Amino acid sequence: MTDIPRRAAQRTAKLASLPLGVAGRVAAGWGKRLTGHTSEEINAELSARTAEQLFAVLGQLKGGAMKFGQALSVFEAAVPDEMAEPYREALTKLQSAAPPMSGDSVRRVLDTQLGRAWRDRFAEFDDEPAAAASIGQVHRAVWHDGRDVAVKVQYPGAAEALRSDLRQLSRFSRLFQSLAPGAEIKPLLAELQDRMVEELDYRTEAANQRAFATAFAGDDLVRVPKVLASAPQVLITEWVTGKPFAEIIADGTQQERNEAGRLLAEFHFSSPQRSGLLHADPHPGNFLLGEDGRLIVIDFGAVARLADGLPPVLGRMMRLALEDRADDLLRLLREDRFVQTDSALRAEDVIAYLGPFVDPVRTERFHFSREWMQRQAERVGDLRSPDFRTGRSLNLPPDYLLIHRVTLGATGILCQLDSEFAAREIITRWQPGFAAEPAQD
Repeated sequence: MTDIPRRAAQRTAKLASLPLGVAGRVAAGWGKRLTGHTSEEINAELSARTAEQLFAVLGQLKGGAMKFGQALSVFEAAVPDEMAEPYREALTKLQSAAPPMSGDSVRRVLDTQLGRAWRDRFAEFDDEPAAAASIGQVHRAVWHDGRDVAVKVQYPGAAEALRSDLRQLSRFSRLFQSLAPGAEIKPLLAELQDRMVEELDYRTEAANQRAFATAFAGDDLVRVPKVLASAPQVLITEWVTGKPFAEIIADGTQQERNEAGRLLAEFHFSSPQRSGLLHADPHPGNFLLGEDGRLIVIDFGAVARLADGLPPVLGRMMRLALEDRADDLLRLLREDRFVQTDSALRAEDVIAYLGPFVDPVRTERFHFSREWMQRQAERVGDLRSPDFRTGRSLNLPPDYLLIHRVTLGATGILCQLDSEFAAREIITRWQPGFAAEPAQD
């Protein structure tokens, strides 16, 4: 058996171990119930230990498993505190850690992608990786003109691993639902699969990054590293330094938290209008707070192409929910396919469901907190809740799925940051359709 099939078999075995581990803990839970433990105590322990095993396994993998873990990690803020502690650290590690590739493997990839004389392009090249990504790792180097650069090298066999991981993870989607209450896991996996091929070609990522770098060139708030060279499995960009969002989440000052949140919201809402693209990989590992106070954004493998900017219908929905115009809101939702065609949904049910989601624009400044996100997740994820039944009648058209997922992920980061800032001002400036409009007769 060659290395790639052997590694694939090992990865499949690790992923397959997840449901077996859950079954064992459920059996142990029944035993504890017989000895007097309450169902709440048992459920909390089962959830925490299941999550602990899940992220321990995902943390050993690359490709689709790690990418999926990174996508899930932004929902950590929605998990109740008493259940989150055992795996919060594992979630954070997923955002920046993966087993390193050997030096020989790195050199073989560079030989293939850049030619055997690739070292002539660099004044220096560090064989030890400086960071890891979901399907590659990053090396620090000095370009031939003296600039510090980051060299991202794709793992050998990444394409095969990505496809294998996503097939396996699709089988276990129900296990992940407790980690992202209110979020649909299967569409998230399907979306990752749909974008898999595009992300594997670093030339596409280079084109995306160049577009963002051009749009934000000289910007006072956002910095995007310039691309120097690219190949299908190698990407060379400017080296950037700053305080990672993961560190700010862990121990940042309140000023850092507020500023990091403000800058992230500014980037998220402004980039479609400025570049025609939306950065579609929101997790803390892709954002840093630079020493000059700017937001540094990296990793542009996943983007949403929005040539006309953010859809105005989303702004109109927010405005109608903000003003409690239930009938107008339901009419808009039906017209734009956000309601199941056979649904008998009432206007008051829709406003009760969507109203709390626009809390960030109800006041001049809003505090994005884990408690707020947990309340929303519990409200829409509780099977006994009227809001859960309303949610079942709503529909997310496929062309809005990625925007919804990215916005939800960015909101998760804001809540992890525990940031407070003037979100309404940013949304008013950049979200088409949100400006006040007259009520319909």
